[in-house]
This record gives sequence, structure tokens and C-alpha cells, in this order.
Amino acid sequence: MTDRSSTVYCHVMGRPRAFDEDEAVRAAVSLFGGRAYDGVSVDDLVTHLGVHRNSLYKTFGSKRGLYLIALRRHIDDDVRPLAEALTEAPDVAAVLRLVTSADLGLLLLAVVERAPVDEEAAAEVAGALAAVDRAIAGALGIPDDLAAALTAAALGILLRGDPDSVGDALAQLLDHLGRQGRPTWHRSA
Repeated sequence: MTDRSSTVYCHVMGRPRAFDEDEAVRAAVSLFGGRAYDGVSVDDLVTHLGVHRNSLYKTFGSKRGLYLIALRRHIDDDVRPLAEALTEAPDVAAVLRLVTSADLGLLLLAVVERAPVDEEAAAEVAGALAAVDRAIAGALGIPDDLAAALTAAALGILLRGDPDSVGDALAQLLDHLGRQGRPTWHRSA
């Protein structure tokens, strides 16, 4: 046996990645969150993410594959921390402030655009919304269905584009209802 015959040769196929996958996913979250899935072309992704078309397909499989990865990242980076913060909300007004100040653009677009036509996106959205509902229910000591209604109201406020005034008005309404003998939904001490 010669030295040459015991040498292991390693041949690496292709070139190493010329882009940071994590940065590309973050950029995709921003792009899909601002323009929605159907508003983003593969050319847009190539341009905004700084990747070559072949690299995009090799790494993420497809536009949809990248979208699902971006949606999951958005949920992990934006929605889950919101749910954690909501567990400490002392009252409805705090819940509304937290939800309406959160960056939930991609989640909201996924609810209306992709969830109705994409089972995987629908499952991700449902899981994220359920986490928010559970956090609100636990913080305020209210039933899950009421927490889901409050989540829907808060997201609706966010969609209206004027979260401060609408959120304040809803909080005032709920306080008014509480003064009339209806539940106030404040955390129990």
C-alpha cells in the first residue's frame, strides 16, 4: 500500500453558498409581510434576497417552500414572543396595546391569503392564533372562546390602521360594560 492509495479524496459538488440563509429568510419575512405571497414574484425574491434563482430553488425548493419557512420564522420571532408577553397582561387594554403594537403583517396576510388555499400555511396560522388565544385566556382568566373573540377584535383593530384610537375606544367600551355589571376581564390577584 502506497501513501497515495491510503489518501482519501473528497470532491465537493458545486460551489459553497454565496448567501446567508438566515438573512435571506429574514428578508423574505419582510417581503412577504409587506406584499403578500401573490404580490411577490420569484424575480422579486432573487432581487431582494440577493440570491441567484438556482440557489433559491436549491436551498428552499420553491417560492412556497421559502414562504413557509418565512412564515414559521415570523411566528417564532414575532408571534410567540407576543404570546409570552400577553401572559403578563393585567387587563384588556394591555392586551390590545400589545397586539396592536406587534409586527404581525405576515401572519395577517397568511390568514386571508394563504390559509384558505394551503393546508400547511393554515396549520401554522391556526397554531399561532391558538397560542395567542391561550395566552390571553390565561392572563385574563377568561374562557378560550372569549379570548379568541378578543384576539379577533385586536387583529381587526390592527387591520384598520389606527390601532391607538380604535383600541382605546374598545378598552373604554369594555370598561363601561364592566361598570354596568358585566364582566371586566381583569386579571385576578
